[in-house]
Amino acid sequence: MMKKKLISDVNQNRWVERSLTAVWHPCTQMKHHETFPLIAITHGKGPWLYDENGNALLDCISSWWTNLFGHANPRINQAICKQLEKIEHVMLAGFTHPPVIELSEKLAALTKGHLGHAFYASDGASAVEIALKMSHHYWQLNHQPNKKKFVCLENGYHGETLGALAVTDVAIFREAYGSLLQEVFTVGSPDARKAKLGETAEDVAIQAAQELEKLFQKEQQNIAALIIEPLVQCAGQMAMHSPEYLRQVRILCDRYNIHLIADEIAVGCGRTGQFFACEHAGIWPDFMTLSKGISGGYLPLSICLTTEKIYRAFYSDQTQQGFLHSHSYTGNPLACAAALACLEIFESETILEKNQIQAQTLKHAFAWAKTDDRIEHVRQQGMILAFDVNNQFLRNPALFPREMFSASLGEGILIRPIGNTIYVMPPYILTDPQTIQMGKSVQRALNQVLA
Repeated sequence: MMKKKLISDVNQNRWVERSLTAVWHPCTQMKHHETFPLIAITHGKGPWLYDENGNALLDCISSWWTNLFGHANPRINQAICKQLEKIEHVMLAGFTHPPVIELSEKLAALTKGHLGHAFYASDGASAVEIALKMSHHYWQLNHQPNKKKFVCLENGYHGETLGALAVTDVAIFREAYGSLLQEVFTVGSPDARKAKLGETAEDVAIQAAQELEKLFQKEQQNIAALIIEPLVQCAGQMAMHSPEYLRQVRILCDRYNIHLIADEIAVGCGRTGQFFACEHAGIWPDFMTLSKGISGGYLPLSICLTTEKIYRAFYSDQTQQGFLHSHSYTGNPLACAAALACLEIFESETILEKNQIQAQTLKHAFAWAKTDDRIEHVRQQGMILAFDVNNQFLRNPALFPREMFSASLGEGILIRPIGNTIYVMPPYILTDPQTIQMGKSVQRALNQVLA
């Protein structure tokens, strides 16, 4: 692994100074950058990001979980350039184009035909909005207007637009924007870390499902849909649960006539070991949202997949019975071309099979964490590995994420802790030596912060 000295005085970097003046960065308290400076990235190659001085960072979180096959991937680059010579964009209202048709058909085939209809947007939160609106509208069309409330999980995250934020259970967002949001039902998470002595992850999942059924029994006439992140609540400190929970909620949603929305924005596209996380449980939802890795981290693209039954409910001579939702860049040809290139890489390079082997290397790279007394709840699902640092070892838990981020930069790696949870979600192209070095670098950075 390359390891170079980072910018010696990043505050003197002209790009950083200009960014701090002109750019309002996402989910960021800008004042923190007075002491934790921005890193100015000029280019990337493979798993590496480079600043303008040529210093290298190993992208251990796939640039917010999007970059599956590395930066400047030749096959994806070529696909976008080829499409650019044909048509860069055309509105999808009243028009269509080959990339969006081919992508929709390939995704339907990957769901084995269960989710055969694709509605496009540009980001994950927008795909969640589509699923929520479509579920609500479906029940209106089926003469059940009271079914308009949603159920989400404790500690879940689904995006930051108003509809998506309503079904997000993150305290900082609730405190800031709660007065703007629709009321929802929030039920307990099946987080396996809740297991008591002698209990398994499956026990926790069944208990959470039993709690959910009590709500369904009481409120089924008012509930439109349940939304979940299958297997891993990513922004919720990488809380992982048993596939048994997915099996149970599918049974309950069928029993009580409630839609199941699977938010696979972060966990889809092979991240958990199967192409879709729901496949681990052998179930299919009524709606599935995809984004992030679907375009390989290249271009904004999101998709809401749904069933023939739901599609047919909107099929009518009446305009007002159609699904009333649109985005200017819906089904952008360049983004669809990038997604098609990603799917071709999955198939031609047997990525899912290779990831099973790479997941074992990832486990080996972090074997040290299981014997470190400062660490608890080491957990892994495919190409996601996480652990929690026991708060008793933290001088200031609120500062820990920034301190760990800063220390990791000094080790030549990019990680972004969530609270006291450290995780890696690397690109699928890491070599074994790079994976092992990543584990050692995280360990050194942690030792530095906790020293």
